[in-house]
Amino acid sequence: MPRYKVLLVDDHAVVRRGLRAVLEDELGNVEVQEAGTAREGIECLRHDKPDALILDIGLPDRNGLDVLKSIHSEWPDLPVLILSMFDESQYGVRMIKAGAAGYVTKASAPENFVAAVRKILGGGRYISSNLGERLAANLSGHCDEEPYDVLSDREYQIFLLIASGKTVSEIAHELCLSVKTVSTHRAHVLQKTNMKTNAELTHYAFFKGLVQ
Repeated sequence: MPRYKVLLVDDHAVVRRGLRAVLEDELGNVEVQEAGTAREGIECLRHDKPDALILDIGLPDRNGLDVLKSIHSEWPDLPVLILSMFDESQYGVRMIKAGAAGYVTKASAPENFVAAVRKILGGGRYISSNLGERLAANLSGHCDEEPYDVLSDREYQIFLLIASGKTVSEIAHELCLSVKTVSTHRAHVLQKTNMKTNAELTHYAFFKGLVQ
C-alpha cells in the first residue's frame, strides 16, 4: 500500500491537529505536514512537494482564491482540496473553476472530509451533487445569472466582506490593499449589481444565503 504525503494549510492549530488525527486514524497510510499561512505552505511545497494539498480559504496573509491560482499556476498537477467555513454557494464554483480538485466545508462530517481526501489522492475530484449541478449549469450557461456572478474574484471577495459588516478600512487591512483600492472595487460592485448602498448589498447577500 503506497504511503501518501498531504500538506494541510490552515491558520488554526487546533483545526490542523483535529484534521490530522482524523486522516491518520482513517487513512493510516498518510503523512500529514502542516502550515499556518500561505507563505509557509508555499515554502513547504517548494521544499518537498506532497501528493495532495488541503487549503483553507481564509488564511491571514493571503486570500485562499489567490493562493489557489498561484499554486495551480506553479504546480498544475497538484490536487488541491479546498477546506472552507463558507458554504458551497459562496465560493464553490469559483474555486473549482480556478483549479481546485474538491471543495468541503468545515461543517462537513468527518467521513465526508476523509472521502474527499481519499478521492483526490486517487486522482479524482470531490464535488458534491449540489455543487456539481451549480457547476454544470454555470459552465453550460443555462443557469439564471445572479448580479454577483458578473463580479471579478476580487470584487466578489470584497462584496462578501462588505455584506458581512466590514468597513472599507477593515477590508483594506485584511486584504493588504489600500483604502482607495477597496473603495474603487466597492464602487464597481455597486455599479455591476445595480445597487446604491452597503445596506442593499448586505440585505441581498443575506437573502441569498451568502452571509450569515
